[in-house]
Amino acid sequence: MATVNSAAVTIPSFCGLKVGSAGAVKVKVAAVTTKQRRARLTVKASLRLKEVGVAVVATAASAVLLASNALAQEVLLGAPDGSLAFVPSEFNVAPGEKIVFKNNAGFPHNVVFDEDGVPAGVDVSTISMSDEDLLNAPGETYSVTLTKPGTYYFYCSPHQGAGMVGKVTVN
Repeated sequence: MATVNSAAVTIPSFCGLKVGSAGAVKVKVAAVTTKQRRARLTVKASLRLKEVGVAVVATAASAVLLASNALAQEVLLGAPDGSLAFVPSEFNVAPGEKIVFKNNAGFPHNVVFDEDGVPAGVDVSTISMSDEDLLNAPGETYSVTLTKPGTYYFYCSPHQGAGMVGKVTVN
C-alpha cells in the first residue's frame, strides 16, 4: 500500500527572476511513500531551467547566510539583573565558531583571554581586547573566532576582582 501526500508551495521571486504577474512561482509537490518506507518525490513546475537555477542559487545563498548567523555563540557582558558576570560564563564551541560578546549591563566591559589559561601556542594578543579598549554602551559587541581545540579562560579587566570571569571550551 502506498500513501500519497501532496501540497502546493509558493516560492517567492528573487531578484532577476521574472515569472507570472504575481511575482511568485507555483510548484506542485507530491510525495509517495510505499510499504517499504521509501519516499519518492516528484515536482511539477512551470518554469524554465534558467529561472529554476536562479531560484535555487538565491535560496542556497539565503540558507548559508542564516546558517552562518546561527553558528555564533552570544555571550552577554553583564547579567540582565545588573550583576557583573558573563552570561553564560561557561560554554562550548566548535573550532572556527564565532563568539560574539555583547555589552548588556554594568559597563564598561572588555574581554581579555588569560595568557596562562589558553592552549599552548595561542597568542592572546590576537584574540583579546586591550586593557584600555572598553565597550561603553549597551549593544556594543566584540567578536572572536577560536580555532585551536582546548580550554580558554577569559575575564573583564575592570571587573575581574568582582568575579567577572568565564571559560570556553573549543572541541
